[in-house]
Amino acid sequence: MASRLVLRIQERYEKLTSGEQKLAQLILDRQDDILTHSATEIADMAGVSKATTARFFQHLGYTDFNEVKLQAREERNRTEPYEYSVTNSEQIAMGRTISAHLALELANLTKTFEELRSDKVRDAAELIAAAPRVWVLGFGPEEGFARYARLIFSRLRHSVMILGINQGSWAEDLAMTGPKDVLLLITLPPHQTLLKPIINYATTSRLNVITITDRASMLEAQRYSRIVLPCHVSSFALGPSHTAIGSAIRLLAVTYAAQAGKTAQQRAEIVARIHEELGDID
Repeated sequence: MASRLVLRIQERYEKLTSGEQKLAQLILDRQDDILTHSATEIADMAGVSKATTARFFQHLGYTDFNEVKLQAREERNRTEPYEYSVTNSEQIAMGRTISAHLALELANLTKTFEELRSDKVRDAAELIAAAPRVWVLGFGPEEGFARYARLIFSRLRHSVMILGINQGSWAEDLAMTGPKDVLLLITLPPHQTLLKPIINYATTSRLNVITITDRASMLEAQRYSRIVLPCHVSSFALGPSHTAIGSAIRLLAVTYAAQAGKTAQQRAEIVARIHEELGDID
């Protein structure tokens, strides 16, 4: 992964020309191509000229494309090649040290937020701000994170609901959705079979789908989502790690709160006062 290149792109993205932004998007989506393709091949894939490609890397502070490849190769050689689930009979999570677990979780967080584009997070927050209703969906282990997302966003805005919170109520809940509503989808493999018909209905109903998922599922999610926020979820065992997923949800909520400003602050204060009246929190 070309982490430092990604950071430079994120910092300068808004100042790039339209052609350079096409090239930037290609690199953000296909970072490993830096090591396997030439500058000419990357220019062809992005549909831009070789001159645009040369200016692009110079605008990012590099002498030429060779310097970019050298940096990416150094980063790759320094990074342990974690698999989606690194496991065998002798090296499961319970048998590893705390430091190894911490190193992997930190790697997931670091890679996720190095590669996450700030403009995508802002765009997602804007969709949530403009939505009449926000629906949150998660299956299996991700259902808990859907509940967390619903709780944190309901402290900041009205009409935030979990899709299918009552067993067997999928049709009734979907009948309440409408155009410009947001569906915040939190999904990791294995994806449940019910997800596809729900997404088809959401697309037909013109919901704006924001998907938080793993990087391996990113391309598939882009087919039905307005915005995809990919996370690294490598683990030693027991399925994917959800550490970066939870942090991405909170980042999205914080970004929304900053955009909503006084409105979000007022709602949070109202919710806090209601808790005081109820006496349900010490």
